[in-house]
Amino acid sequence: MTTLERDRDTTAVLARDGGGDSPAGRRQLKLPLAPSLERRRLQAYLLLLILDGMVIAGSLLLVSLIYMGRADDPITLQQIDLFLPLYWGAALLSRTYSTKALTSLRFSQARALNAVTIALTLALFVAFFSKSSEQLSRVSTGAGLIVIAVGLMWMRAVVQPLIRSRCGPTALNVLVIDDGGTAVRVPHAWHVDTREHRLSPDRSDPHMLDRLGMFMTNMDRVIVSCQPERRKDWAMVFKGSNISGEIVDPEVQEMGVLGAHRGNGFGSLVVSVGPLGLRSRAIKRAMDLAIAGGATIALAPLLITVALLIWLEDRGPVFFLQQRQGRNNRLFWIYKFRSMRVEKLDSAGTRSASRDDDRITRIGRFIRQSSIDELPQLLNVLRGDMSIVGPRPHAIGSLAGEKRFWEVDPRYLLRHSLKPGLTGLAQVRGLRGATDSEADLTSRLQADLEYLDGWTAIRDIRIIFATFTVLVHDRAF
Repeated sequence: MTTLERDRDTTAVLARDGGGDSPAGRRQLKLPLAPSLERRRLQAYLLLLILDGMVIAGSLLLVSLIYMGRADDPITLQQIDLFLPLYWGAALLSRTYSTKALTSLRFSQARALNAVTIALTLALFVAFFSKSSEQLSRVSTGAGLIVIAVGLMWMRAVVQPLIRSRCGPTALNVLVIDDGGTAVRVPHAWHVDTREHRLSPDRSDPHMLDRLGMFMTNMDRVIVSCQPERRKDWAMVFKGSNISGEIVDPEVQEMGVLGAHRGNGFGSLVVSVGPLGLRSRAIKRAMDLAIAGGATIALAPLLITVALLIWLEDRGPVFFLQQRQGRNNRLFWIYKFRSMRVEKLDSAGTRSASRDDDRITRIGRFIRQSSIDELPQLLNVLRGDMSIVGPRPHAIGSLAGEKRFWEVDPRYLLRHSLKPGLTGLAQVRGLRGATDSEADLTSRLQADLEYLDGWTAIRDIRIIFATFTVLVHDRAF
């Protein structure tokens, strides 16, 4: 047998004596592989809970001593009695005491501050309706909150090394079982080979089940990589072992599976739920209407002036309309100020504009370099075809090198799960202009997919402000 030892930096590996693979060079395997971390995690949670209480109470008493001249001020004691239960309740509901809080200092500090904010809101609500808010000193309360926030962040920074030494870098015992499937390596995990240790998901052999049980003892998570025909056997073993068991399936990664559903006599894999829920869509649409409506009114003089200059140059149409792909892969007509000569317009978008493009008019060159040609898309936003922020819509005939965009990367269609935008993460990173090579598309596609992964209104606002710094750029021809 071989003794398993956890690698402190990356993964658990097989450790051998100097005798090679011979039986004499192997040591007896010691089971279970690891002590239980469940009790240690509970102890760490309790430690943080107690220290949080001490920091909060100590901070309020200290501020009372300095500001009031006495630590046992009755109002201060009432604040402690009210604030502590509210904080602990908010902390328990907001994952302030969770596995991630034990392993990530930044997450732990952020959750603690979030719990303080929630507790303060609730405390003010209680004080208002109990008509006791007049008794609170704004100075001492504000100072107390600042001291509490600083104290909680400092305390967690001090305690984090102790928790890490007790619970490990992940605070979880993870076992990866290789049973002839896809190779899987998980950082800070135990890895065993069924062939080397003569393990098998044989449900008819009580002794084998006992051995498997010993390997899985004290494990918080067990992952098996096996051939498809053995997955059902492993699933049944897991279900009877009272552990969190997982079976590796390469197609889950390839299809981007998000979860699974069972019912009505069949099972299904969830591969798409849409990046935004109803509430997020409502917030984003409200932002679009407010910003696009306000911008259209504010920029009306500029829009009228540019339209007039375009018409005066060659008496042609002011707007250029082109079909592009939007949300749900639906085609829509996008509005732009016309920047090219009427007889040389490219409705399909098969040819990207170049630096010395003879199709571009004099006013067209200016409005392209300053991004003014994109402003009519505010109308697309008001119509609901586009959003202020999102992946930029591409012409259906666009090429990256010699290939259509969707031929370069199969993930290209994923960007159509959201409305296209006037600006986006790729644009503020300078990834714009002609796609002369496949690499040009790949880099901006990666930025678009990053934007889709977890939408927030705050990030949209940041992208909008960042857009003002790249309105004029050297990739606009």
